Amino acid sequence: MARWEFKLPDIGEGVTEGEIVSWLIKPGDIVKEDQPMIEVMTDKATVTITSPKAGRVVETVGAPGTVVAVHSVLVVFELDATVTAASDKTSAHASGGSGARHANGGAAKNEPAATAVGDIKEHLPGMGAASAAPRTASSVSAGGDLASSYFNAKPLATPATRKLARDMEIDLRAVPPTGPQGRVTKVDVETFAKEPNASPAALAPVRSATIPMPAHERARDAVKITAPTAAQGALEERVPFAGVRRKIAQKMAQSVHTAAHFTFVEECDCAALKALRKRLQPAAQAQGVKLTFLPFIVKAVVAALKKKPILNSALDESTNELVYRKYYNIGIAASTEAGLIVPVVKDADRRSVLDVAREIERVATDAKNGKSRMEDLQGSTFTITSLGADGGLFATPIINFPEVGILGVHQIKQKPVVKDGQIVIGDVMLLSLSFDHRIVDGHVGAAFAYDIIHYLEDPDRLFLEMV
Repeated sequence: MARWEFKLPDIGEGVTEGEIVSWLIKPGDIVKEDQPMIEVMTDKATVTITSPKAGRVVETVGAPGTVVAVHSVLVVFELDATVTAASDKTSAHASGGSGARHANGGAAKNEPAATAVGDIKEHLPGMGAASAAPRTASSVSAGGDLASSYFNAKPLATPATRKLARDMEIDLRAVPPTGPQGRVTKVDVETFAKEPNASPAALAPVRSATIPMPAHERARDAVKITAPTAAQGALEERVPFAGVRRKIAQKMAQSVHTAAHFTFVEECDCAALKALRKRLQPAAQAQGVKLTFLPFIVKAVVAALKKKPILNSALDESTNELVYRKYYNIGIAASTEAGLIVPVVKDADRRSVLDVAREIERVATDAKNGKSRMEDLQGSTFTITSLGADGGLFATPIINFPEVGILGVHQIKQKPVVKDGQIVIGDVMLLSLSFDHRIVDGHVGAAFAYDIIHYLEDPDRLFLEMV
C-alpha cells in the first residue's frame, strides 16, 4: 500500500486560503475518483472539492471552521498499486485550470489535480456548519492551532508596529495579521502578547526589516470562556463560530479597529420620490421589474459620489496611497439566514433606474438563496444598507472596509413637518451615514449627505444630470 497526500488546490481568483465548512468524507471511507470530499469557503463563496484519485481515507486534517492555506495537506489516502497506476493516467480536472501544485508554485508532475466544483452550493457558506463537531484539542492539533503554528518569514507592518513588537520582545513573524492586505497591526501584537498559548520561541526580539505582503489575514480568539459545570453544560449548546458569521466578525472588527468612524444623520423629505415611484411603477411592472425606492437611492448616491470623489476612494496602507476609483460599484447589504451579505451592483453609473432595479433583485435574491457568484460579492466602492421596516429611529452603520463611507437607509414614516410656515403630514426618511474620519472631513461628509438628500427630495434632477 502507498500513501498519498491531497493538498488544498489553487482555486484561482487570487485565493490564498480557505475555511473548511464541512467534510463529506471521514477516515476509513473508500473514496472514488471525482467523489466530493470537502466544502471550502473562499471569500464568502463555497466550493466543493472532489478527489482526483480513488483510495481509502486514512486521515482528514482540520475541523469545520479551520482556516487552511493553499497547498496545505487536507486528506491522507492509502492507495494500492493498481489504483495508483490507474489514477496517475487521469487528466487534470481542476476547474478553470486550477489544480494541486507543489509549494514552489509549479504544477505537480504525474499527479491529477483536484476538482473545485464551479457552482456555488445551494446554501450560504456557514449554514450547516453548526451541526458539525465542535473544535476539540485533538482537532486543533490536527488542523493546526492558529495561535501557535502561524509563521510568516516576511511580515507586513508599519514602523510603529515593528517598534512595539521589539519593545515587547515579540517575534513579529509569529503574529497572525488582521489588518488590510495582511498587515500586522498594533492590536495584533498586543493580543498576541496576552495569548497564553503563544510559543516561548515567538516571545523573543527580532530585527527583520523585510516587509513584503503576507498571504493570510487571520482572526484570533482573544476571549477564553471558562468550562461550564455539569448543570450549566446541560443548558448550553456550543456550535462552531465559522463560515459567514466568522467572516463578518473579522470584517467588522477590522473596520472598527482601523477606520475612525463618525456618523452624520439627517432627515429626507420623500414626498416627491414617492410620487415619482408611483407614476413609474406601472411601466416598470410591464417590463417585469419590481421598482422599489432603492434604485433611486443608488442613482442619488452615484451622482453624489461624482461630486465628492473622496467618498469613492480607498486607502492603500501598504503603499500609503489614496486610491480614487473612477468606477461606481455599489454594495447592497442583504440580510440572509447566515448573516449580512453585501452583493454588488457593478457599474451603477452606466445603468438606468430600471436596470439597477433588475440587478438589485438578482444579486439580492442570489445572496438570500446562497447562490451568489464570487464576482457578485467583490469590488464594491461604496455600500448602502437598508433596515427596511425595522429601520428604527436611526443606527450607526459600520463601514464596509476598506471603503470610506456607508449609507444607512431607514423606513419612510409619516410625521408632522413644517412647510411654508404650516404644520403638515410629511413622508420623512432618516439617513445615517458613517465615514472614515482619517480620510473624510466632517464638512465633506455632511455635504455629501446633503447632495444625496437634494437628489432624493427633487428626483427629477437625477434624470436631468444622468449620463
